[in-house]
Amino acid sequence: MARRPLPRILSTGGAQLARSRELARTAADSATDILHPLITVARGLGRLAAAGRRRWAETPKDRRGPLLFVVAALCLTVVVLPYGPLLAAVAVTAAAAWQGRDRAPAEPAEDPDEPRTRRLASLYEALVPYFSAADDPAPLYAHGGAWEKAFPGYEFDDSGRVCHLLIRYPAYFTDGEPESRARIEHLLTAKAGRGREYLFTWDEEANELTVTALAPLPTGVPAQRFVTAPGETVLGFTDPSEVQRTLPLAYGAEQRDVPPVVWRTGPRSTEPHLLALGQPGSGTSTLLRSIALQALQHGDVVIVDGGGTGEYACLVGRDGVLAVECGLSGALASLEWAATETERRLIAVNRARQAGQAPPDDTRRPLWLLLDRPTSFTHLAAADGRKDPQALLQVPLRHGRAVNVTVVVAEQFDSADALGEALRQHTRARVVLGPATAEQLKAVLGAPPHTTAPPAVPPGRGYARLGNGAVHRLQVPATPDPYDDSISGALRRAVEELLPPKTTPADGETVPEPASVGGGAAEGSVEAAGAEAVAEAEEAVAEAAKAVGEAS
Repeated sequence: MARRPLPRILSTGGAQLARSRELARTAADSATDILHPLITVARGLGRLAAAGRRRWAETPKDRRGPLLFVVAALCLTVVVLPYGPLLAAVAVTAAAAWQGRDRAPAEPAEDPDEPRTRRLASLYEALVPYFSAADDPAPLYAHGGAWEKAFPGYEFDDSGRVCHLLIRYPAYFTDGEPESRARIEHLLTAKAGRGREYLFTWDEEANELTVTALAPLPTGVPAQRFVTAPGETVLGFTDPSEVQRTLPLAYGAEQRDVPPVVWRTGPRSTEPHLLALGQPGSGTSTLLRSIALQALQHGDVVIVDGGGTGEYACLVGRDGVLAVECGLSGALASLEWAATETERRLIAVNRARQAGQAPPDDTRRPLWLLLDRPTSFTHLAAADGRKDPQALLQVPLRHGRAVNVTVVVAEQFDSADALGEALRQHTRARVVLGPATAEQLKAVLGAPPHTTAPPAVPPGRGYARLGNGAVHRLQVPATPDPYDDSISGALRRAVEELLPPKTTPADGETVPEPASVGGGAAEGSVEAAGAEAVAEAEEAVAEAAKAVGEAS
């Protein structure tokens, strides 16, 4: 059967309907664009009305009367003012236009706390094997558990890593055992982010552990005059939370208040002598130079350099520097004189006390004995059949505190076993510089530090402990050899400005250079001076022993 054709109106109506729909849409868009301000104002008026109704509903009934009175007074004021109704209409229209503007819905963004939440959850899961027990009826740590109860406080830095974390742990955890603590600290160091130093504070009473990421200590603080009292020596700088004191320092072009590690010496000091250990290049010589520059402000210095590197050549011939010895004969003579001087001071102080008088002035002036690598002379003396220079330190170490004699020794770890027993026993102030293992730190300082090792150890960086006090992080002020051309010029000039002036002999003669003095004559004069000092010391030994007992 043949197909009947469709009516013309049906065959051509689709195109006409599409064109009509397009024309209607275009007209609607044009009308919307033209009427958009009116639509915006109308929408804003509706939002303002809704806000007014909410405000009226939230207002207590006892305050609605005063509110109506205030509104009526404002309306009356607007009507009375010239152009008041017009200005009010303009203000309402502007407010309605602002409230009626189109507010595009904000695109859903990623939750910024999600990466931090994942990091805390990872820390929680890592601690579960250490802080959980199979027979715990209500475990605080369990796989898949909630970390919010275990971590009541936490902070993140700008990079998204944990910078402060408060951890609660069960009471049955063995927090009194160093091994258990070390495992937790090692785990947290790895999980919280390597490359930083962390401070661990254990509160056994509250079963809480506080982990704090420490900022690096400043390494570019130059040597300068520190604001300290006589008898105070700045060993370096530490964290603000460790000490209750700050020093104003010139740090580049600005001034800073930096917390120092202050070592107190003198008759009332409980840590009268200091021992510094470190690896080669760790900054022990820098520490001795810094101490020498501070000691020369109020006292005299004797330097014995066993390294033979000329690190203290800048101090030769300076006011207050009694000797800078690099050879065995000179070291023995200087230390024999120091022992005799200590005994002489003891006798003078004892006689003054018996007479009811003040100690003589020459016994009050501090005398510093600075020894760098003295064990090298021990081997030389044993090979030459002479006395060990360390044996001459027993009198200054035992009785120097009462007469302002201070001993400072710097040695390397590989030669620490050769240090004498008297030196180990009487050096209660300890410093460790450079890279060191936890066992070495505990053996030297007597207690392990509460912070992790730094990722990179700059020169002069380490730990310090004074007596039975806490172990502090330490950064020694930059005190390089001013004669070393490889060091920055600004740092060398800072040291040169602190050096005392050159000593001029009374007869006007110049001090000869070490190279121009004959070796045999110099050694003979040294031997004669040493023999004379020993003879004088032997005559005063009996009386000095009695004086020491009464003085102590």
